[in-house]
Amino acid sequence: MSGVRMADPYWNHNVHYHPVVVDAVPAGCRAALDVGCGDGLLARKLASRAGSVTGVDRSPQMILLARADVPENVTFVEADYLDGTSLDSLGEGTYDFVSAVAVVHHTEFEDAVGRLVCLTAPGGRLVIVGLAYNKTFLDWVISGCGLPVSRFLARRHGGKLGPVGMPIEDSAMCWGEVCEAIRRLLPGARFRRRLLWRYVAVWDKPAA
Repeated sequence: MSGVRMADPYWNHNVHYHPVVVDAVPAGCRAALDVGCGDGLLARKLASRAGSVTGVDRSPQMILLARADVPENVTFVEADYLDGTSLDSLGEGTYDFVSAVAVVHHTEFEDAVGRLVCLTAPGGRLVIVGLAYNKTFLDWVISGCGLPVSRFLARRHGGKLGPVGMPIEDSAMCWGEVCEAIRRLLPGARFRRRLLWRYVAVWDKPAA
């Protein structure tokens, strides 16, 4: 499978961390799932690293955009990953790699992470890219450091931030709360706060 980087049609803080997600795909990945796939940009990138990729989103508008450009090993499904029926149709525990970028804060955090764990196959890998709100003085300092970088990168990429209609929602959890919840719900996960108002959590599900 090719590791060639795709040119991005737009840039935002989520797209900025797509390379981190793609690089986390384990060697020999047979099936990957991108939850909250939006217009399918990340799913199409994952296609070069996995035998098959499924992108799922509950927005009909986003799935319509995603299906306008579909590589042969990618399938886009309009469904809610939190719905039990949708979980059955997606295939519980069948994905060697599951990604969720700016998704888990759209609902109750523990429910969201629990569903993602269920979708991940034993021995598979789950990657969550999320956001949180500032609470402490240090939180504000770190966030402030990202401002000049964000402005520079936005200008460099032409200022186009993404497709119209992409669902956007603020997080109900601060950075400390998110870190604690990740460590509790995903024992052994590697958690790192990133500069552009995102964190990355990488968790390998036990094989048995």
